Amino acid sequence: MSILSVRFGTNDITKARTFYDATFAALGIAKSGAPAGSPVVIYKTPGGPSFLLGPARDGEPATAANGGTVIFAADSDDAVKAWHAAGLANGGTSEGDPEPKPRARGAFGAYLRDPDGNKIAVYHGLQIG
Repeated sequence: MSILSVRFGTNDITKARTFYDATFAALGIAKSGAPAGSPVVIYKTPGGPSFLLGPARDGEPATAANGGTVIFAADSDDAVKAWHAAGLANGGTSEGDPEPKPRARGAFGAYLRDPDGNKIAVYHGLQIG
């Protein structure tokens, strides 16, 4: 089995796209190629699933998952810091400053909430499994 994509709901695709274009750029991921005004924005992650943003499919307002976090990998501690700073500058809120995380065996990580309240993290040196 493999994961093909991860999708977050958004109530403001323009704001979400600005946030993710900036934070993913800090990790070396290209901006979405979806045309302006597209209802869904797609990012290709190297060697992993695609990451999508769009309105909730049922037509109801998008809400953040309670207890859900998507974690991305960074190539360096500096990339984690740049990702966190880009998120704060583009409508995100901090859920954990860039630093070694004791619960992650000291891996260097940071947490943000995107403009819709979805929780995301970036780690350098995290080993899962």
